[in-house]
Amino acid sequence: MPNTATSTAEPPVTSEERQVLWRGALALAAAMGVGRFAYTPILPLMERQAGLGADTGAQIATANYVGYLVGALLLSFRSSLAVSRAFTRGWFVVLVGTTALMPLTTSPPVWMLLRLLTGVASAVIFIVSAQAVLRTLRSNPHLSGWAYGGVGLGIAVSGTTVLLLGTTASWSTSWWLCAALALLLGFPVWTLLDRAASPRERTARDGTGREGRGRAFGLLLTGYFLEGVGYIIAATFLVAALSDAELAWLGNGAWVLVGLAAVPSCVLWARFSRGIAAPSLLVAALLLQAVAVALPGLTSAPTLVAVSAVAFGGTFMGITTLALASGAQLGVPGSAAALTAAYGLGQIVGPLVVQPTLGAGYQPALLIGGAVLLAGAVTMLLLRLTAWPGVTSSHTADRESRNNTS
Repeated sequence: MPNTATSTAEPPVTSEERQVLWRGALALAAAMGVGRFAYTPILPLMERQAGLGADTGAQIATANYVGYLVGALLLSFRSSLAVSRAFTRGWFVVLVGTTALMPLTTSPPVWMLLRLLTGVASAVIFIVSAQAVLRTLRSNPHLSGWAYGGVGLGIAVSGTTVLLLGTTASWSTSWWLCAALALLLGFPVWTLLDRAASPRERTARDGTGREGRGRAFGLLLTGYFLEGVGYIIAATFLVAALSDAELAWLGNGAWVLVGLAAVPSCVLWARFSRGIAAPSLLVAALLLQAVAVALPGLTSAPTLVAVSAVAFGGTFMGITTLALASGAQLGVPGSAAALTAAYGLGQIVGPLVVQPTLGAGYQPALLIGGAVLLAGAVTMLLLRLTAWPGVTSSHTADRESRNNTS
């Protein structure tokens, strides 16, 4: 398949880029790895100690995903907010505050409201950080993987914290410790926009027409939506599924493996994209993730579950890295916010799709998640074969070359 990557020498990393990278990584660790995903390892504790049922747990998770979608849509329609320091700082305060308030109630409606607000905060900080990193790394876009790896760092830190507390620890203590982690890890978001490059208009550099870019972006949005549906099923229910299968001792350990695998994965996938077209990598990553999500639904063998956790962690943020970079490459204005909104919508749909199956345990839900991810891989394959910039023009050039030769 034709390759659109260039082989130019890698420019040196500037001090400005380093400053934005580590701030962006820690902001994502707090907003996503802790504020967003701490619910996953704490969910089994809440089920045992706070009387939380599987259906209600899914509804609380869905409230968080609704908030995430609201935050993404807000920045899609008001893109100027993504460079507002006061706006970003305010939502960071909300992120920490709503996480700390979770133990002060046992009311599911209040939990839903708190997690909804946390979801808005997570989306705002994610989009602000992603855009700040991408526009600062114009000469070294593959380095963005170091920032996205912060999500894995946050998952590993919060998961390890809950794991060390043990299965008999208070669910309340787990939430308070995670709130403290969000505060400590996320504080650099306070100065992130001070260090980031100023916004400038991005344009497509491949010469593809607006119609062609629109078709390509539509397929990218669809595939990324399906990724949101499939991945969130595992991200929400993996630990609970293992606990349900009498593997509670492995549950939080598997979630820590997810986080640890995610840390370097973004860098590796971004590095691969320098020599392989991003849609091709998206196909491979989605296929691998489909197997990783479905595997715990087929077996409870600890070794295979551990392999599944590593494969899942090694793909879910890598897919985000590749998708956002692809949107930027297509030159679609506001692509990061639009992709995040599609992803957020998928995360709402995911728990709702599998909720009717939860009465039979979590394993059927994981199999459904794997099937959805397989559909996402097919969509990305269509993007690569039919719509990605360079494909059509390359085929045309080949035909012209043969005609001239004959």
